[in-house]
Amino acid sequence: SCQAPRSRRDIVSASQDGKLIVWNSHNMMKDHSIPLRSSWVMTCAYERTRHELVACGGLDNLCSIYKLNQPQVIRASSELAGHDGYLSCCRFVDESRILTTSGDSMCILWDVERNESVMQFTDHTGDVMSVALHPQNPKLFVTGSCDSTAKFWDIRTPVQPVMTFGGHDSDVNSVAFFPDGEAFGTGSDDSTCQLFDLRCLMCINKYKSEKVLCGITSVEFSRSGRILFAGYDDFNAYGWDVIQDGLSVQQLWTLSGHDNRVSCLGISPTGEALCTGSWDTLLKVWS
Repeated sequence: SCQAPRSRRDIVSASQDGKLIVWNSHNMMKDHSIPLRSSWVMTCAYERTRHELVACGGLDNLCSIYKLNQPQVIRASSELAGHDGYLSCCRFVDESRILTTSGDSMCILWDVERNESVMQFTDHTGDVMSVALHPQNPKLFVTGSCDSTAKFWDIRTPVQPVMTFGGHDSDVNSVAFFPDGEAFGTGSDDSTCQLFDLRCLMCINKYKSEKVLCGITSVEFSRSGRILFAGYDDFNAYGWDVIQDGLSVQQLWTLSGHDNRVSCLGISPTGEALCTGSWDTLLKVWS
């Protein structure tokens, strides 16, 4: 797993080698290398306001928070326990709150300073694989699940989602908001990416190649929103033109170079670079 903050050159990555690493993407040096108590890690996150916290989690069912404002980070400053399944994704809302998703079909909002659950979101009927925060309104977020749906949530009304979006034929592994927050993209094991508009509450485009029949692990939009990047199980990442008919026009770009599945990707704050992470143990930065 990997994530880049909104206004820094850092990249945080977590791997099953048992380390959480904060990289300087300009010189490829490690700013922090944090040993993890559990090497079975599946997700990591960077706090994007003060840049002082990172988080990770996985098969230990915990969300571990680490403070970076010290020369050497050895142990977690807090561990958030409340899920009954593996931690699949985590994203900081701000410097004091974080959202987590899990194989227990729940999404939980946590107070990091108090180490306690604030509210739970429980409408999914399968493992929740991904969460994305609205780029302008931190009270809104979207989740993707193995129940083949994506759900749009408002923290102010946690009892049920604002809207449930169907259309995929298999697990929704990744979700990402369009830069203006009016739409979001999904990636699924059914080999398709889809674009859902929150104004008309429906899918407005689907991206699929007859030559690519494998699952999609991760999606992310370019800074302008014109390109939807997706990581695939066939060791490649592809870039789709968002405004073209995704079923009749082939992908614009193929980023090949990994020797195993592309498990995560992220766009730099300036939009000038794309980072991909793979099961081949490498992070690659494309420009």
